[in-house]
Amino acid sequence: MGMELMEKIVALAKRRGFIYPGSEIYGGFGGFWDYGPVGIELKNNIKKAWWKDMVYSRDDVVGLDAAIIMNPTVWDKSGHLKAFGDPLVECKICHRRFRADNEEELKKHGSEHDGKTDFTEEKTFNLMTEVLLGTTEPKEKAYLRGEITQGVFVNFKNVVDSNRVKIPFGIAQIGKAFRNEITPGNFTFRSREFEQMELEYFIKPDEEEGKKTFEFWKEERMNWYLRYGMNKDKLRFREHEPDKRAHYAREAFDIEFEAPFGSPRGEAGWSEFEGIHHRGDYDLKNHNLTYKDMDEEYTPWVIETSGGVDRAALFFLIDAFKEEGERTFLKLNPQLAPYKAAVFPLLANKEDLVKKAREVFDTLKSDFYVAWDDRGNIGKRYASQDEIGTPWCVTIDFQTLEDDTVTVRDRDTTKQERVAVDKVIQYIKNKLA
Repeated sequence: MGMELMEKIVALAKRRGFIYPGSEIYGGFGGFWDYGPVGIELKNNIKKAWWKDMVYSRDDVVGLDAAIIMNPTVWDKSGHLKAFGDPLVECKICHRRFRADNEEELKKHGSEHDGKTDFTEEKTFNLMTEVLLGTTEPKEKAYLRGEITQGVFVNFKNVVDSNRVKIPFGIAQIGKAFRNEITPGNFTFRSREFEQMELEYFIKPDEEEGKKTFEFWKEERMNWYLRYGMNKDKLRFREHEPDKRAHYAREAFDIEFEAPFGSPRGEAGWSEFEGIHHRGDYDLKNHNLTYKDMDEEYTPWVIETSGGVDRAALFFLIDAFKEEGERTFLKLNPQLAPYKAAVFPLLANKEDLVKKAREVFDTLKSDFYVAWDDRGNIGKRYASQDEIGTPWCVTIDFQTLEDDTVTVRDRDTTKQERVAVDKVIQYIKNKLA
């Protein structure tokens, strides 16, 4: 049932322009994906919502956009060159490589060799992606960032010196990261290029303060996904065992979603898409950075929230996917939906209807991102917008020409009501509020 659902979602994602395989005309490229016209809108709406709630709605958080490629010393000091890896094994029969901790994948691979499995001993595979820079040989080796976090830490002093920020405060960032994953898969869930949305929140090095701040951000991040419509029963926290934590973490929890595919731990369904980490003073201490407050100088602790934009988009899609009889629709939160409304002339070959529909469309697009569709019959247009997740469809019909009202159809209920043309913008704003 799970993989059947994923097949439907992957097909819908491509059919409606959410997500395409990267470089598809040349056979694709493992672990890379392209976002189509509505997919980029979904991603952008997730990022806008995150930035609004994490930065604009607070007075103790500022933003940053650091470079993707940094001085290689950054990755030496952060520990990524030594400790940023996954356990790897290689099949001695076909020489394919797998994550050693993915029990489900290893078991599945064994069936390809009539149940025979013969793997090499486990070794650590570094996930950093190397790049070569410069115009002369030998070129200088650098790395595409494996996480966006370090850009915040190396700019900690710059932010403190150039802004009126005082501890406690946070630095937020959204950006691309790259990992040379051993086995990318499960659609966009495990990719080699992905986007993160992170907050690094700096506090005094105090156990009580650390515990309180960690719990605050842990609950805040869970509530954020609930606020934007994720099913509570599909979400949970999972605490990292001490010997399974990242090299920088004093404490760590993941927010997991019950996905239609298994996790690397072989645990059906539950897959992580945001981590809340108590990084202590690990990073700032390794970069020799301190904070001065009046006569006091110390190395701050850091509480981190680190979410995947691509994974959030994927899980919002999965959670929103609904089938009712022959009807398929995405019950996305309207704030996240690619289009807020779609405008149709009832008949595309009636000039007066098309002209009036264009007037309504032009009026609405000054306030919202709106779709125009005059293809096929009205039923097919509704079906198309349902699969994109458009909350409201506005149809201009012959009655519109008589009384200047339109039909507004609700995506979730399919109910229709007449609304005056000059009231449609406020109607949608009230629904979005």
